[in-house]
Amino acid sequence: MATVLIAYYSRKGENYWDGQIVSLAKGNTEIIAAMIQKTIGGDLFEIDTVKSYPEDYTACTKVAQEELRKNARPKLKKYLESMDAYDTIFVGYPNWWGTCPMAVFTFLEHYNLTGKRIIPFCTNEGSDMGSSEQDLKKVCKGADIMKGLPIRGYKAVQSENIVAHWARKFM
Repeated sequence: MATVLIAYYSRKGENYWDGQIVSLAKGNTEIIAAMIQKTIGGDLFEIDTVKSYPEDYTACTKVAQEELRKNARPKLKKYLESMDAYDTIFVGYPNWWGTCPMAVFTFLEHYNLTGKRIIPFCTNEGSDMGSSEQDLKKVCKGADIMKGLPIRGYKAVQSENIVAHWARKFM
């Protein structure tokens, strides 16, 4: 039975990447999540919304900003049946407007996380963790929120050593 879960939200397609808009076959956060699993094992779970975000990067950022302004909770395609098997939960996301995408909060609020250890990681293009660690403390009542790892999105594919070193500290 796994005690580690790596839950993540990631965006494929158009992304802001090292000062320009590029199309990514695999989202930066998904890349980091896979590196964590390769290093320490555990179960991967992709957080995915029922309603897709716009393909166009700029349009997507506008939707994300509106969700943040409304403190929205987008509907998700699926959930885990239970969190009982997990005591350590790595939570990954791109930094959208200084915090987690609202879908990450939808996912986390679905569960009783009391006594769980939440370890955030995020991809960004210069905003680091933003306020996401503090925001996670508000959403994950009773959980222990660890210091997160911010990774510049355009450096995701070359960050395996950094990610592995960081992830091993929690095991």
